[in-house]
Amino acid sequence: MKYLLTSALLLINTLSILAQANIKHEVTSLVYHRFGDDRFPSTNIATATFEEHLKFLKAQGYTSLTISEVVDEVNDSTAAKRKLVAITIDDGYKSFYENGLPLLKKYGFKATLFVNTKSIGYADYMSWEDIREAQKAGVEIGNHSHSHPFFLSVSERTRNSFFKSEVQESQNLMKTNLNFTPKVFAYPYGEHDEEMKIALSEMGFKGAVAQNSGVITEYSDVFQFPRFPMSESYGDVDQFKDKMKMKGLAVTNAEAISTGYSGSTEKPKILIEFKENGLFVESMQCFVQGSKCAKSMRITRDGNVALSIRPQTDLKARRTLFTITIPDSNGNWHWYSFLWVIPEIQ
Repeated sequence: MKYLLTSALLLINTLSILAQANIKHEVTSLVYHRFGDDRFPSTNIATATFEEHLKFLKAQGYTSLTISEVVDEVNDSTAAKRKLVAITIDDGYKSFYENGLPLLKKYGFKATLFVNTKSIGYADYMSWEDIREAQKAGVEIGNHSHSHPFFLSVSERTRNSFFKSEVQESQNLMKTNLNFTPKVFAYPYGEHDEEMKIALSEMGFKGAVAQNSGVITEYSDVFQFPRFPMSESYGDVDQFKDKMKMKGLAVTNAEAISTGYSGSTEKPKILIEFKENGLFVESMQCFVQGSKCAKSMRITRDGNVALSIRPQTDLKARRTLFTITIPDSNGNWHWYSFLWVIPEIQ
């Protein structure tokens, strides 16, 4: 049975219109891959466009943080609110060293580079010396596994041990070549399950980033930070500015109806619970990649909004993002997305 938006919900919304969602920390996190390498438009950003991004951030007074610093920020209840951005780069392509890093130096921004160690020194990839130079320039180095595999395609029986071995092999190589072991991790392709998050915590990592889009807040899971993708498809200057305007959502619970993060070709149900304060939930927009979105809402006993999202047609892609955006009484839009994976699809 679907829950309809009730008059009670509208009344709560009206009473709370002056009270914005109780979010103390917001960090817009961005993920880049290649810079000035138009052979791969889906993961590339033009060098001139990247510079426009940095110019905008500089002009608007943003402070850049590494992902380790973001973890500290969202855990610090006394930190003053300010404009914050976390620039991340995945895979360690040579084009970052040649085209991206000089611009970070020019504009004085920090970043976190997530490296899959098996590729280091290969054609199109940074060398160990390149990575050491990036470190000296203020770039945090993160672990991106050793061989960048599809972890969710590995049998559940052996997945966790394989994941740990991949992460540890990368840590060992970092220690040998950089005299440093990373404290943050990026899941290859953004794919992960709950056991992988637990494993990272047990191995001493501070946090991890995924590839579901959104704004990091103190409500975010530190082992599943969201990031907005920046490429030729999503990263032109106007799109970039729109993403930088987005606000966080105080999500207190998010889950799929099945165990873990693996899905099916049927219509999965995503359940999201969030604090409603100051949000016009009746104006919510819902998006499901590859399908139209069906949604229903109700108010919980403690006053939160419980949202259920389903696609209207079966999903055909390996990875599907379920995304909601909600306006508030000040005209801001709040963004949240949930990644659904069907491991059987190669």
